[in-house]
Amino acid sequence: MIDLRSDTITQPTPEMLDAMQAARLGDDSRDGDPTVGELEALAAKRTGKDAAIFVPSGTMGNLVAMMAHTGRGGELLLEEGSHILKSEMGAVAQVAGLFHRTIRGESGAMDVGTLAETISAQMKPNKLATALIEMETTHNGAGGTVLPLDHMAKVHALGRQHGIPVHTDGARLFNAAVALGVPAERIARHTDSITFCVSKGLSAPIGSLLCGPKEFITRARGFRRMLGGNLRQAGMLAAAGIVALDSMVERLADDHATAKQLADGLHRIAPALVDPESITTNIVRVDTTVSGWPAETWATALQSRDVRVSPGGPMQLRFVTHRHISTADVETALQAFRELWSEVPGPAAARAG
Repeated sequence: MIDLRSDTITQPTPEMLDAMQAARLGDDSRDGDPTVGELEALAAKRTGKDAAIFVPSGTMGNLVAMMAHTGRGGELLLEEGSHILKSEMGAVAQVAGLFHRTIRGESGAMDVGTLAETISAQMKPNKLATALIEMETTHNGAGGTVLPLDHMAKVHALGRQHGIPVHTDGARLFNAAVALGVPAERIARHTDSITFCVSKGLSAPIGSLLCGPKEFITRARGFRRMLGGNLRQAGMLAAAGIVALDSMVERLADDHATAKQLADGLHRIAPALVDPESITTNIVRVDTTVSGWPAETWATALQSRDVRVSPGGPMQLRFVTHRHISTADVETALQAFRELWSEVPGPAAARAG
């Protein structure tokens, strides 16, 4: 089975398993776990922040960040297709107690002019105060796009101008760094706090890091406990995260190459499926409208040919490459797609016409 549903299905490397077995352990919620401390220090260094906190998931990391920045209450401004809105179960309102206002975006980047017009630095008789601004890179919903650094700098400058913190959902931060050819710190300097996952393309089994100023991370520890995110002998998980950061970042370029290979192949089948020039990291979003089949039908048909993909909308498929997907696997997946293409109603209708 060629599994292109997500890079979250990656398995830990042998080096990670060895490190997990040898990890020094403690009680992370009491005296601290030494290996967790090592991972947190490494994460802070890689992002150029004062401190970091290890959390079980990126979703919890984003939620803890929202709560630590705002203390509940106020308005969150973010791009309309953000993961926080689309995939994090409404926690922004139900748990963080924030009202959200979306900003129209292009390739995941908020329109800066609209953002500037929407900010309300103070509560008014008819308007909530802006409590937090959020960015996302790479942007999942926009197909793994990377925010330009100058765009991030403009958003961050707006936040500083009005005294409003900026948080970045950087679940695939290191994919963005590799795509831009810069260290992760160059991206993270344009935000007050940032999360990233070690459990996606970096292949660790579990975990994310939230990085930011020291006092902010101290508050975040309290909210992590409130949400049930405290861990005990978490060093076994943290050990895999250390290996991920030390040895798995540069190879993400391989995943970007196989994503481009996949997009090129699909484009040759039908140009309307995907624009290869839009592929910058490891996510390929495919518009199935021209085929006449909805995404669910495509996913079922491809699975019958041992290729697993995720519907990303009624007429959209999401393919995600990772270290278990080789160039040969991509060619096999493309062949399965070609075979099905002869059966779909859209091209058949065009041929008949």
